[in-house]
Amino acid sequence: MPITLKNLVAGEYIESPDGEWIEVTDPATDGRVVGRVPALKARHVAAVFDAAANGAAAWRAVGAIERGRVLLRGAALIREAAAELTSLIVSEMGKTRAEAAGEVAKSAEFFEFFGALTRLAYGELLPDARPGTFAQQLREPLGIVLLVTPWNDPLLTPARKLAPALAAGNAVVLKPASEAPLIALRLAELLDSAGLTAGALNTLTGRGSVIGDAAVSDPRVRAVSFTGSTPVGLALQKTLAGTGVRVQTEMGGKNAAVVLDDADLDLAESVIMAGAFAQAGQRCTATSRLIVQRGVADELSARLRAAVAALRVGPGDADGVDVGPVVSTAARDDIRSRVADALENGAEVLARAELGASAQVGAFVEPTLLRTPPDNPIWREEVFGPVLGMLVVDDLEEAIAEVNASSYGLASSVFTRDLGSAYRFIDGVETGQVAVNQPTSGWDVHQPFGGFKESGSPFKEQGTEAVRFYTRVKTVAIRTQL
Repeated sequence: MPITLKNLVAGEYIESPDGEWIEVTDPATDGRVVGRVPALKARHVAAVFDAAANGAAAWRAVGAIERGRVLLRGAALIREAAAELTSLIVSEMGKTRAEAAGEVAKSAEFFEFFGALTRLAYGELLPDARPGTFAQQLREPLGIVLLVTPWNDPLLTPARKLAPALAAGNAVVLKPASEAPLIALRLAELLDSAGLTAGALNTLTGRGSVIGDAAVSDPRVRAVSFTGSTPVGLALQKTLAGTGVRVQTEMGGKNAAVVLDDADLDLAESVIMAGAFAQAGQRCTATSRLIVQRGVADELSARLRAAVAALRVGPGDADGVDVGPVVSTAARDDIRSRVADALENGAEVLARAELGASAQVGAFVEPTLLRTPPDNPIWREEVFGPVLGMLVVDDLEEAIAEVNASSYGLASSVFTRDLGSAYRFIDGVETGQVAVNQPTSGWDVHQPFGGFKESGSPFKEQGTEAVRFYTRVKTVAIRTQL
């Protein structure tokens, strides 16, 4: 049965004042409705920020330690509801059960980490040259922050942003993607049950084209954290430039894995397959470019051709499935169009998995390995699907140059047994995340995360770096000798 979830606003659950809804469908089907959420309009947005304004002072006054307790209780509730949350992600977004279960567990870790972090120092004493005076530096919440999250990690990304924002004492307005908003509203319900102050967390559902401008332009917003496409993120940066609103953008990627002649090919094969095709390639950190040194190119190509052909594509809740659907039929059609265009421009199909009987209906895309010229559009542009391009180079320096020949700078990896080559790669690539003998994806909650160039902004997510974005520094000087 489809479920109906409402927005959490000022501690209450509300529908759209107009009584309109957004239907959420299962991408593994021909449009089966799995749930619905309120479809708000621009004129409804101010009331949500009214609730956040009232909640900001109250949540800040709760105190850091109690805020941490609430987040830890929230993490426990996420773990208790893991089976339900896993099924919900599978049904609205299409991930396999294993992928969805991993997302639920990782989401709980964010609230555990930042819940515990609230007991750490939030300031420090500073020397002062004036007699009888001491100074201190304090970190305090910004006020109201707007979080805009995508459909590809519909629970993890809200958790990644909510946990540090709430731990720091901010009130939050959360705008989830309309393609997969159900899990975000369930998360809000769990955090509400954990003891959040009314108005500390408020959700805002509706089409971005309808309510986005009203949300971003509300004068009470002090910071916006956005994860999504590069065009939208860059437009957001321009819109907020000069307003004093802090902006964090985590955008697209065209992530490259480099395999050198001395690499462990067993390791490289398994890691690259997971990095490229897990989650149907719908990760900003997915491996979409493979750069191989000439000496191992033939062998690695043969290994990957066999591995791609063996991938099993089907509904995420089916047994033995490796790759689920993409998020929508529109996304499916766009990915297939990009592959067709690549082939017209000189790319060659090295391997393509077949769609089984259970993948004939729905938003399924054939996982594909291409040999790709470097001037091909598919080598430069983000596809956001299960497509991996391969390019052969002669040496490490050429590989580094190819990694950097991109407007994106999110993640990269190198496979080598040589420590000198590894550090030359680390030093030379222009990406915010660099891995050695590891995938381009997969970063722990305590490790700073974010890209360079058109992949990100100066503010990192995750770890203690995340707290910097959600707080401001106040410097205090106190004369004690009067």
